[in-house]
Amino acid sequence: MSLTVGDKAPAFEGIDQDGNTIKLSDFAGKKLALYFYPKDNTPGCTAQACNLRDNYEALLKAGYAVVGISSDSPKKHQNFINKFELPFPLIADEDKSIHEQFGTWVEKQMYGRKYMGTARTTFIINEKGIIEEVIEKVKTKDHAAQILK
Repeated sequence: MSLTVGDKAPAFEGIDQDGNTIKLSDFAGKKLALYFYPKDNTPGCTAQACNLRDNYEALLKAGYAVVGISSDSPKKHQNFINKFELPFPLIADEDKSIHEQFGTWVEKQMYGRKYMGTARTTFIINEKGIIEEVIEKVKTKDHAAQILK
């Protein structure tokens, strides 16, 4: 399943780094930058998270909430957040159910080997829960600018 602009965002629900439940309905009336990334503490994912951190005030001023999702555990997310002082929650999607809802758990290939992994994708969801934009070519070092454009 691949979601596109104009689709209603799936009513996801997940657990963050602190064990809190986060769901789409929590963001009713706000714009949400929901970003899927492969793994905590890897170079690209760290660059992306730190870019969003460094531009967090601008994102808030523009009316965005930011939530990251990967298949890492809540404990790994907590360590990642502490290490890089991330000001936004990270959902632990260990069973890949949210990835499946958004179509971001895909077959990938590296060095001729096929495997399943996360397609680095950001969904911009408006105040009414409708997908306004899907960013598939994420610039990890300049991602906030892609959201704020």
